[in-house]
Amino acid sequence: MVVRAFLPVCLIVGVLVLIGMCPAAAADQPQQLKAACERGTPAACNALGLLHMKGEGVKQDESRAAAMFRKACEVGDPNSCSNLGVLYAEGTGVPQDDVQAAVFSRKACDGGDARGCYNLGVMYAEGTGVQQDDVQASDFTRKACDAGNMKGCYNLAVMYASGTGVQQDEVQAADLYKAVCESGNARGCYNLAAMYAVGAGIPQDDIRAAEFYRKACDGGNARGCYNLGVMYAEGTGVPQDDFQAADFYRKACDGGSARGCSNLGSMYAAGNGIKQDDVRAATLYRKACDDGDAKGCINLGVTYQVGRGVKSDDTEALKHYGKACDLREQKGCSLYAKLKTGRR
Repeated sequence: MVVRAFLPVCLIVGVLVLIGMCPAAAADQPQQLKAACERGTPAACNALGLLHMKGEGVKQDESRAAAMFRKACEVGDPNSCSNLGVLYAEGTGVPQDDVQAAVFSRKACDGGDARGCYNLGVMYAEGTGVQQDDVQASDFTRKACDAGNMKGCYNLAVMYASGTGVQQDEVQAADLYKAVCESGNARGCYNLAAMYAVGAGIPQDDIRAAEFYRKACDGGNARGCYNLGVMYAEGTGVPQDDFQAADFYRKACDGGSARGCSNLGSMYAAGNGIKQDDVRAATLYRKACDDGDAKGCINLGVTYQVGRGVKSDDTEALKHYGKACDLREQKGCSLYAKLKTGRR
């Protein structure tokens, strides 16, 4: 079955970036930056702060970096306010303080810094440093998106899809995911594919779903690789092709998808699209089970019970059926009970 779960809003604290100057070039002129900062040039203070964060051309000193960001923020540089907010959120160079993180993120946002708006939106969504408020979260997330922050657009799309802080609107969600995907964001491509697959906010279209799962996979999204593997295995939106299915399951597994590992194991066990190999199948089932995939645990339990690719061992079979049951897979519970009681 194709997984069509939407990825949730998640906290992605803004990365410190040097605006308007190449870091390597800045590292070659720390004295000039220091002089400019002392003259009251906020961009120079911000650049010098970043050099102190990284230890490029100057001694690494996170406290000094925070002081530079604060100096620039006090004279109205929104990028520096955003950077200082990140330091407070992380407790880097300053005592960790979510309230101060929100204060400086707000200053950054009010000054037009999209990262500040984005981070403040996340803080309202999670109730970190501010009282939890989905409406405020959506407002600041929208500001970030309107200013071109694609992480903000992604989160706003999730909000529209789920009706969190805004009136649910799957059409708006799909439009935002398109923009996010076009910017190179693999999660946006994945969610857009999922909407095409079920026809949510957009006409149902398996061919387009496969196209965007492929884009997600190419961008490193393991779920996209897994779903594309399922589509090739079933011939949904693409020609049925077990070889392609196995290739995409392998990509998914290598990318951390437990389901991808489990399905690839099944293909090795059956010899579909790949050379039959029971030992390799058992190895993949174990990897899937260790990563929390209940079906991988069931398959591993079966291999132990029948002795395919591993030495027959009912104790090991029970162990893995039990784990599948603990993962709320009823089939695991049933197989555990049958083996435990000796029922057929």
